[in-house]
Amino acid sequence: MFRVLGQHFSPLSLNLWKGLAAIAILLVITEFFLPPVSISNQTWFWLLLSGVIGIGLGDTFFFQALNKIGDSQSILVAETLAPIFTALLAMAWIAEWLSWQQWLGVALVLFSVDMIIKIQKRDTVDKFELSGYVYAGLAALCQAVGAVVSRDVLTTTNIDAFNASQIRLIGGLFIIVILMLLTKKRWLPKTANVKKTWMFFLGATVIGTFAALYLQMLAFTHTKAAVVQTLFATSVVLSLFVAKILGERVNKRTGFWSLMALVGVGVLVALEHG
Repeated sequence: MFRVLGQHFSPLSLNLWKGLAAIAILLVITEFFLPPVSISNQTWFWLLLSGVIGIGLGDTFFFQALNKIGDSQSILVAETLAPIFTALLAMAWIAEWLSWQQWLGVALVLFSVDMIIKIQKRDTVDKFELSGYVYAGLAALCQAVGAVVSRDVLTTTNIDAFNASQIRLIGGLFIIVILMLLTKKRWLPKTANVKKTWMFFLGATVIGTFAALYLQMLAFTHTKAAVVQTLFATSVVLSLFVAKILGERVNKRTGFWSLMALVGVGVLVALEHG
């Protein structure tokens, strides 16, 4: 859905508007449907920092990588490195360790996802620009920092996933607004059908930003950060099923690697909660 919207919005403006819309939805929930919670200044600081790094800088670096080396290589680098960086940071920061069996599960998932990305590669021209790979690596590192900080806050304070999501988005928007002002990008979409575009945008935001970020925070509350980040990488596998339903051609070889990725997921979930 965001890929379709990308035809009308610039990357930064799409990030800006989906963030604002998601914050508005979360504000209604936290103000009218949840009991009031006391959030310390320290919790605010760490969650804002998590949003600035994980959402604001992470997305910006990823968009830079897309421009330099294309979508498949950017996803390949970012989705492979993010869980590894997360596991290493979690060990150093919050003493959260994976068993060797869980490391095998992580390796199986990431290898399978990498194979699927290579098979489904859309880029028509092979690109090699070192700065693009650096940007993709920085995007993965930012994701990892955001994940570990969020995990730390959610497991050591009484904050709920809705409020945590809202504060992280505010932090992310801070960077995005600065970048919008510096780059002087167009704030509104270019579209012939304004109503249809904004209605489609609303649906994409509810599913892809509001629900996704809330579920991400909920996952960090209950599961190790590295396991959560690895499961995020399987979105590549799940997107293939969506593409198939929408009538896109999916390479048959991806079936085997999709199955292997799901086996890896099964290993992780069984060991985490068995």
